[in-house]
Amino acid sequence: MSNGNGVAETLTHAAEAVAGTAKDIGKKVAKKADSAVKAAKKSAAKAEKAVAKTATKAKKAVNKQVAAAKKSLAAASAAGKKEVAALKKKATKTTAKKAAPKKKAAAKKAPAKKAATKKAPVKKAAAKKAPAKKAAAKKAPVKKAPVKKAGGRRR
Repeated sequence: MSNGNGVAETLTHAAEAVAGTAKDIGKKVAKKADSAVKAAKKSAAKAEKAVAKTATKAKKAVNKQVAAAKKSLAAASAAGKKEVAALKKKATKTTAKKAAPKKKAAAKKAPAKKAATKKAPVKKAAAKKAPAKKAAAKKAPVKKAPVKKAGGRRR
């Protein structure tokens, strides 16, 4: 279809040149994308290592704190147990000393109980007087409220 002036050949040459340029651009873009992917992978690997390092440091710090807390609790527990044992020893010593005086006190307290039994009739008399006051109190609220007139209601 050539009309003799080389237009078809020029168009073909231009199309080939455009296609070659497009291929070169495509290769450059792919190369840049590949390098960007590689850089991203490297950054991700570095970040992963950094996170792992931080996590191990945090784990070690937590383990140290837990160990210290366990030690302090064990020490406090031991001190508490010693204190309890010492208090028990003191308590057994003091109860042994106080046991003998209690027998003497019990002998003295027996007459006091007899005196308390003699006072019982007096309490009964006082108990009889109390209901009389209650009866008087019951009579007081017997008052009836004043009766209201059954007049019509105003609205």
